[in-house]
Amino acid sequence: MAVPKALEDDDGAELCLPDFGQAVRSFFRSREVGEFLSGALAGAMTKGVLAPLETIRTRMVVGVGSKHIVGSFLEIVKHNGWQGLWAGNTINILRIIPTQAIELGTFESVKRVVALSHKKRKKNGRNPKLKIGHINLDLSFSWISPIAVGGAAAGVVSTLMCHPLEVIKDRLTITPEVYPTIHLAFRKIYKDDGFGGLYAGIYPTLLGMLPYSTCYYFMYETLKSSYCQAKKKKKLNRAELLVIGAVSGLTASTISFPLEVARKRLMVGKLQGKCPPNMVAAMSEVVQEEGIPGLFRGWGASCLKVMPSSGITWMFYEAWKDVLLMDKFKQ
Repeated sequence: MAVPKALEDDDGAELCLPDFGQAVRSFFRSREVGEFLSGALAGAMTKGVLAPLETIRTRMVVGVGSKHIVGSFLEIVKHNGWQGLWAGNTINILRIIPTQAIELGTFESVKRVVALSHKKRKKNGRNPKLKIGHINLDLSFSWISPIAVGGAAAGVVSTLMCHPLEVIKDRLTITPEVYPTIHLAFRKIYKDDGFGGLYAGIYPTLLGMLPYSTCYYFMYETLKSSYCQAKKKKKLNRAELLVIGAVSGLTASTISFPLEVARKRLMVGKLQGKCPPNMVAAMSEVVQEEGIPGLFRGWGASCLKVMPSSGITWMFYEAWKDVLLMDKFKQ
């Protein structure tokens, strides 16, 4: 039955009801929601394809099993079957959907806000000033890159909101016999370590995420812009997005990889009966046991995972934006 949009009160005056349907349609057609959904869909599709590489990478980083990619692959198949390559994949999918959506949505929104702020200050010719005695400091902050700020914000916000899922995913991947399901893993971690256990390794994660996320997004946007200018193109094809995304992921991962090793050690250290007290201690422990190369143990497997993951994510993300936003917000 159709719902009337207008009614009459006792005095004959017309009462207008809000058009909730139009409000909902406008909400889902907004730029921010389109970017949020594009990030979620891109992340889910990417993780579904690359789950085996994520499993191998996690085992190598934390020092479980073989030190070689092929050896680790064979060990997993031998002891857990082919399904072992997708160990923890359900939680990985559940983790990546909100993480990627929040991360990409935050990046786009913050980047626009900072860029708009720069544009307004430049147009008005007025910059905030700080006066200390007889010294006036011009706080224009025009040197701050909107892309870098957006990238840093994306990493921090997504990490704070989704870190517990990362902890559970690693437990399911490394010791599936102890943590067989998501529900049991959550209950056991909470029972043994309290709420803080769900945020194990959060400080090194944030410290590692800042340089990684900032470099990652800065590299992608810069490479894409430079390539478009060089080729005099307004839009890149899927293959070009794949390559640029892969290079961006490789660069950012290499720069921040020692922090990633320390982060993983802290997150799963208790499972091995020894847990370093902090990130510096974790890195020192690795250097003492394996030398400087130990800080890059699993780097090859990480690159095999990060490069296609980054490339495919950006390819899917841009494709979904084309569908959901229909180019009406594109600049």
